[in-house]
Amino acid sequence: MVNKLGKAPLYVFLMLCAFVTMFPILNILAMSLSSSRAIISGEVTLIPVEFSWAAYKQLFVDGQLLVAMKNTVVITVAGTGLQMIATTLAAYSLSKPRLKGRALFTFMVLFSMLFGTGLIPLFLLVKELHLINTFWAIWLPGLVSAYNLFVMKSFFEGLPVELEESATIDGATDLTVFARLTIPLSKPILAAISLFYAVALWNTYANALYFISKSQLLPVTVKLYQMLQTPLDSLLGGGDAAAYIQPEGLKSAAIMITVIPILCIYPFLQKYFVKGVLLGSVKG
Repeated sequence: MVNKLGKAPLYVFLMLCAFVTMFPILNILAMSLSSSRAIISGEVTLIPVEFSWAAYKQLFVDGQLLVAMKNTVVITVAGTGLQMIATTLAAYSLSKPRLKGRALFTFMVLFSMLFGTGLIPLFLLVKELHLINTFWAIWLPGLVSAYNLFVMKSFFEGLPVELEESATIDGATDLTVFARLTIPLSKPILAAISLFYAVALWNTYANALYFISKSQLLPVTVKLYQMLQTPLDSLLGGGDAAAYIQPEGLKSAAIMITVIPILCIYPFLQKYFVKGVLLGSVKG
């Protein structure tokens, strides 16, 4: 009982931190579900006032946002898979001291981490590769993140060497060791890096804005930006109808549409995320 009372200030502090963290999200959610009158008068805090789906209905009215969300799902799922394959193979190779030229390859990755390419050379390269208006223009420039590669490389270097040696003695090849030993032991770091990549791809904006001009290929972030920049009277068909939906309501609904999928996925990966980041950053 005494120990619980002694921890009471800690619990109160953690609850306050949780409230401060959740307050902006709850406020945005409440605004997206409130009427324009309540938003204008400043009555909305954490609970929707005069509950209304008008903002969400307006964003989905012409079906373009559904297409954009489908594009974002494809970009995120396929892109995460490609990035994880490339990052995992590169990190595993660089974690082996017997790799010839290991120091040079590691320096090249580090150099790319310290000095990024300019936008114009990148655009010209993507154009010369005929990747404009394709999802590859989003996937290939960020196929391997130097930071994620080094975190994963540190994790691989911390795995017991004896396991690989015993498997090699039994006749296992490098590919067998990688697929049957390394990957099963690396689930925490794989989940953590996958979440990093997935969040970045889900929120992708700049590359899509630079390299994709076809409306049917735009991700949800760019499509929402375009919709929010369109005058309300155009969105609502003109007339006095524009007075019934506030820009703040539309913006709040747009934010929730982009945030909710990640919030739904994160709890299932949280334990792997924390464990993977700690192991990858400490070992090595």
